[in-house]
Amino acid sequence: MNTRNDRRCRIGRSALAAGVLSLAAMLGACSASSPAPDQMARTAADTAPADLQLLCANAAAGAGGGNVLPVTSRRIDATTYQVDLNVAGSTRTCIIDNEGNVLAMQPGAV
Repeated sequence: MNTRNDRRCRIGRSALAAGVLSLAAMLGACSASSPAPDQMARTAADTAPADLQLLCANAAAGAGGGNVLPVTSRRIDATTYQVDLNVAGSTRTCIIDNEGNVLAMQPGAV
């Protein structure tokens, strides 16, 4: 006569089992290991430090550039970087040394 309570108990156990399985699946999807450094992004090229990119952006904005966004950068040699900028929809290239001196600002390649 106690079938109503038996049914609730079975439903409760099923829900609990489903919850535990879901939690186990979510935790199993997490991975504590990270890729090797040579498999990470931005390891093939040496990019300009953020402060040098911002100095280039400020130089372009000071030259009447308006909205300026650094897009890409790369090391040219041991002391010089090239920073490509989006300046109000057009492209400019900034050459800057590692001490923050802007050496050149020129229209970028199309």
